[in-house]
Amino acid sequence: MKARNTRIVLTSRDFDRLEALLAALPANSFPGKAAFEAELERAEIVEPDQIPPNVVTMNSTVRFTIADSGKEFSLTLAYPKDAGHADRVSVLAPVGSALLGLAVGDELEWPTPGGGRATVRVIDVVYQPERAGELHR
Repeated sequence: MKARNTRIVLTSRDFDRLEALLAALPANSFPGKAAFEAELERAEIVEPDQIPPNVVTMNSTVRFTIADSGKEFSLTLAYPKDAGHADRVSVLAPVGSALLGLAVGDELEWPTPGGGRATVRVIDVVYQPERAGELHR
């Protein structure tokens, strides 16, 4: 879960697709559904060509570290149907939904599988479709 003061920015295209995805899911199929819906509702929505180039959007590749271990990861934020590869994380996974809409330098806390919490810091948005001119992906 993001800190309340962390600003998140989404493209109108990502927002619309994610709302449709959540609406299609059965009520109990995704444990973090209510929290994710709340995050979408508080997001600043901009047109795809207006998204800042350092913000994590859908299909972006993001580098981040885990504060406790200093370990670094590079993952591509994907829709569930595209998340079956080792270098991709579903937006419905805790870390995926946490990264969405954050900018380089932002820190966030997310639940770990064992019931703990980890703080991650966004280091870089290696690839962002909107920055690459792919506004209609």
